Amino acid sequence: MKAAPVIEALGKRSEMSIALVHTGQHYDRQMSELFFEQLGMPEPDLHLQVGSGSHGEQTGLIMLRLESVLTEQRPDLVMVFGDVNSTVAAALCAAKLGIKVAHVEAGLRSFDRTMPEELNRILTDHLSDFLFTTEPSARKNLLREGIAEERIFFVGNVMVDTLLKHRERAKTLNMKEEFGLPPRPYGLLTLHRPSNVDNDDTLAGILGAVQDLATELPIVFPCHPRTRQQLEQSRFTHLLKAHEQSNSSQDGRLLVVEPLGYLEFLSLMTDARLVLTDSGGIQEETTVLGVPCLTLRNTTERPVTVTHGTNRVIGTAPARIVDEALWTLDHPPRPNGGPPLWDGRSSERIVKILIGQQGSKHHA
Repeated sequence: MKAAPVIEALGKRSEMSIALVHTGQHYDRQMSELFFEQLGMPEPDLHLQVGSGSHGEQTGLIMLRLESVLTEQRPDLVMVFGDVNSTVAAALCAAKLGIKVAHVEAGLRSFDRTMPEELNRILTDHLSDFLFTTEPSARKNLLREGIAEERIFFVGNVMVDTLLKHRERAKTLNMKEEFGLPPRPYGLLTLHRPSNVDNDDTLAGILGAVQDLATELPIVFPCHPRTRQQLEQSRFTHLLKAHEQSNSSQDGRLLVVEPLGYLEFLSLMTDARLVLTDSGGIQEETTVLGVPCLTLRNTTERPVTVTHGTNRVIGTAPARIVDEALWTLDHPPRPNGGPPLWDGRSSERIVKILIGQQGSKHHA
């Protein structure tokens, strides 16, 4: 969702030639191939086929396989997105070869170094030559860490570019009918952070709270492969079996479903009465859509979604989840004007900056 609009904007400029490298960190069809198809992205020029593994395995294998590619092609710039292992691995590999790095979504900080993503963000930013930020807090974070001001560029949010482009198309899918939800309101749940799904007690508390909430309104739970694996290996297999045996149109249900494509999920999110999530991107998307969002974490690296959006950070205590959700249903938040520069033109700004900084011909 982050790369697609930038690739499209780069493709319109004759000054740029680009190659797309897919690391394979996300390899499930619903989490990878389908997104490429729905977002109209070109086929990757190279696929590193890294697959699953520990943080060290993924990072090391990406660097090992990418190094030969960069050595052979010698691009002027390597652009990385977000905060996953692919992000920091590609940035480190490029920097060690003396190739400039651009980081899209730079400067976000949760100030929680137990999160792998936080370490990835910090390291990537300090390796990067171009730091493209999504919100004003990111610039402050980078300056505080000693990043030179001339390397920081406030461009807005490329994920918003994608959402605004595909929102009307997603609405036509009317996914709530697919799950038998209209005309009743419904909620939407996503969980994938290790801190939430890898600990049985934490996961049990969250799911118990969500099941209590599901007596008030149906909740659809597109289950991330990582989370499904935890459910299958723990005492929560009954949730999967219950869904398989039940009618999904039944009221008062927690509906555990397979991961959805980007358009299908956007369709569901657009019409949801409430979203519960531990995803950073979904905090941003609900802000744009004006949908109430409760973040099941103790911190957020995207404070603008709280100050200018519909997001509230509530932690993972079961009682609080239920109380905050019920309160939000009765008192839905009102967006506060929307974050600055979240206008669908962030990718254009990035390309203009790169061309202006790098001269006439550029290969990325």
